[in-house]
Amino acid sequence: GRGAKVLIVSSVASDGAAATIEALAQGAADTLVKPDIGNFAGKFSIALVDKLRRLIARDEQPADDQPSAVAPRKPRVAAPAEIPGGYEIIAIGASTGGIHALSQVLTGLPSDFSVPILVTQHLPASFMPYFAAQLAAMAGRPCDVATDHMRIRPGRIIVAPGDAHIRVVRTSDGGAIRLNGDPARSSCMPSVDPMFDSIAEVYGTRALGIVLSGMGRDGSEGARTVIARGGSIIVQDRESSVVWGMPGSIATSGHASAILSPQEIGQFIVQHRRRV
Repeated sequence: GRGAKVLIVSSVASDGAAATIEALAQGAADTLVKPDIGNFAGKFSIALVDKLRRLIARDEQPADDQPSAVAPRKPRVAAPAEIPGGYEIIAIGASTGGIHALSQVLTGLPSDFSVPILVTQHLPASFMPYFAAQLAAMAGRPCDVATDHMRIRPGRIIVAPGDAHIRVVRTSDGGAIRLNGDPARSSCMPSVDPMFDSIAEVYGTRALGIVLSGMGRDGSEGARTVIARGGSIIVQDRESSVVWGMPGSIATSGHASAILSPQEIGQFIVQHRRRV
């Protein structure tokens, strides 16, 4: 999480997108889509400068609405007694620096790990097929880009498509994905908050949300909902995060069940999974 931070400016062509996802999985911090020739001024230059400035900062302030005079509550550590029977769904949200952390979480999963995993990663929609392929290779299990009404099945990973939020709805045989393009509270597309809100509603105490490295506060409102419905939230620790904005906002609000490194998160979800 510390040291040099690499920002990749890449084309959306297949070779460029695939190489970018591989670099992000290896530890590059973030990516920015390269504009057409002659269009490097304007919005692109503004976005580039903004990303560079935020990456240069040692840490993003995790919670700008936290009164400075009030010390954040110490996060509680999740215990086996809190999750009888194990989790039925895992939803992971991430942004800047999150793909590398996600690779560390997923590579430790055993072949018989059957709990379905949902992923919302802040990436352009054009990169998502390559992202899904990379996750499938890392995790050793099928990974699909979400489509509307897609069924949630054991042993599979589903990623948000990049241009829509994913929400879970209950079905007669379990759960399914609904895509939604409404503006999110965080202004992110896709956003972690709608995903967390929906797993809280459908799975309640059997829902586990995970927030990895990323800028901003996306996921903090959804995490509050998951905790209110009896579920659990794990966030990545500051030391291993490229940017502790998203996980930090949850930790300082007191809605983190545990604060762990990516490797520890992987161990935790294996130990506390529901076995079917």
